[in-house]
Amino acid sequence: MFVVYQIHYLYQFKIADMDDKVREISGIEFDKQQRLWAINDGGGGPFLHQVDVSGQVTRSVKITNAKNLDWEDMTQNDFGHFFIGDFGNNDQKREWLTIYKIENPIDIKGETTEAEIIKFNYPTFSDTSEKSAQGIHDLEAFVSFNRSLYLFTKNRTSPFDGQTHIFKIGDHASNFAAEYISSFTTCTDVKVLCWVTSAALSPDRSKLVLLDSERLWLFENWSEDDFFSGDVSQIDLGIVTQKESVTFYDNQTLIFTDENFKGMGGNAYKINLDEVPIKKRFKSAQ
Repeated sequence: MFVVYQIHYLYQFKIADMDDKVREISGIEFDKQQRLWAINDGGGGPFLHQVDVSGQVTRSVKITNAKNLDWEDMTQNDFGHFFIGDFGNNDQKREWLTIYKIENPIDIKGETTEAEIIKFNYPTFSDTSEKSAQGIHDLEAFVSFNRSLYLFTKNRTSPFDGQTHIFKIGDHASNFAAEYISSFTTCTDVKVLCWVTSAALSPDRSKLVLLDSERLWLFENWSEDDFFSGDVSQIDLGIVTQKESVTFYDNQTLIFTDENFKGMGGNAYKINLDEVPIKKRFKSAQ
């Protein structure tokens, strides 16, 4: 009974079947004209895809000076510039990671564009004696905030401690050493269900959400740029699927997607934060 209810709970929010061209969708973002754009995971080519309300790809833009080694998330700044994170690091062997910054998609007239290239590494990457050897340098989520980029790590520690760490870098072409900000524990039971796979900020910059396979984590009322210093809400999404991307449509409405895996997923969903049940609310202890 519980499982059936939970499946229904998620699928009542389904709004579209996603085109096979974005079957490994890993990042989504609305431009300033409220058109949805999507990227694929590693191997999907250096393309930005425009997606209509039915989930079909209507246009693709190639980033000519980019490679898609492991594209994992997408965000934008206040000016509408898009950032694409080529920073997946499953085996922890990539020391320098890449973010591609492109012009506001509403200004792209043709089928190609070029990117500004941002490089970064972690200051403890070569320190194999502590956390860097324990799997904290995989990454699938980031946001743009106050002219900086904030990275939320995907935890691969063993034993698993469930923490996601915030690192900060600049938002312009340069080489950066990521600056540690703080940490938050999502859950510690099953590693693959606790991994943070995408992040998004509301247009008014008052809400941050992190996505995992089962939940959304909503952060509000933080201090300065420590998103984990404020109030935290947990929103259960009802079913375990490979959820890889989330974004805000407006300050209360979220769109998220999951990948098609063995006949499950491959959809886009919409929820309103005023209408979904909050499982629990607490003050972050980190």
